Amino acid sequence: MARAIWTGVVSLGLVSVPVGLYSATEDHTVHFHQLQHGTADRIRNRRVNERTGDEVNTGEIVKGYEVGEGEYVIVEPEELDEIAPGRSQTIDITDFVDLDEIEPVYFDRTYYLAPRGEEYTKVYELLRAALAQSNRVGVATFVMRGKQYLTALRAEDKVLVLQTLHWADEVRDPRKELPELPSGRASKGKELDMALQLIDSLEGPWDPSRYRDTYQEKVRELVKAKAEGQEVTAAEEAPAATNVVDLMQALQGSIDQARGRPRKSTGRKSKQSEPARKKARKASEKPAARKAPPKASRASAASRAQRAAGKGELRQLSKAELYQRGH
Repeated sequence: MARAIWTGVVSLGLVSVPVGLYSATEDHTVHFHQLQHGTADRIRNRRVNERTGDEVNTGEIVKGYEVGEGEYVIVEPEELDEIAPGRSQTIDITDFVDLDEIEPVYFDRTYYLAPRGEEYTKVYELLRAALAQSNRVGVATFVMRGKQYLTALRAEDKVLVLQTLHWADEVRDPRKELPELPSGRASKGKELDMALQLIDSLEGPWDPSRYRDTYQEKVRELVKAKAEGQEVTAAEEAPAATNVVDLMQALQGSIDQARGRPRKSTGRKSKQSEPARKKARKASEKPAARKAPPKASRASAASRAQRAAGKGELRQLSKAELYQRGH
């Protein structure tokens, strides 16, 4: 069972929930030891005194901030804890925002929060359910291991998730940092239509189990092959960059290739509400109403009726009366 890496309380106004913080992810990266070339001798990092070259025990090391050349202010861990907001033990929710309003670049690491004891599960579940139904995330701060974090507290099925966020001054402005960005619409017309077709042909539901770290698999295969004295197969070279001249041909080829793959269900449900669906069904069950004739048709029918009435009236007149009307 996982162990909590931090314990404290989630604070919302006068309501507080004792919780433990747990890592939501784990690292499966293949790790290598450092060895001296040509030997099996391990290379280890040691903490040494820069002046004497002597190794220093961890317990003898303190933190110092350089205020001048060779001059340091020594800060003890206890002093950092004393000035930490909430004494490093509180996740203080200050605001609630829509999750969609937080740009993905701000998200850092993900943790699970769990109640510290059965007696706190009711308050914990109340907070989780409220966040879930409101479709909001709680913006909060807390201190862990000498660092303050900005976080987003959100609800998932049966669990509260805490995601650390980057501070605003930590996120770079791409317009200032990147050397080349499009000045306007790079593509339009048929090129854009074909790019949209390509995206649509590759559309599918989000299923994380469909993806795997193929590079780590290749690393393990490499290690196994070298251990068994087998030949190592080199990977294929990266594709060449697409130039503007071949763009349409590359898009069409990509679309044809994607259409050859089995179509994946998107799993999307209609956004139409149940009352709207019922109304649509009732409308479809009603007999079709007779359509009114077009305006032009109605006018011509009226004209014909007037002419017919006129002809009947003329038949009842004498020759003298007809002569008089004609003049």
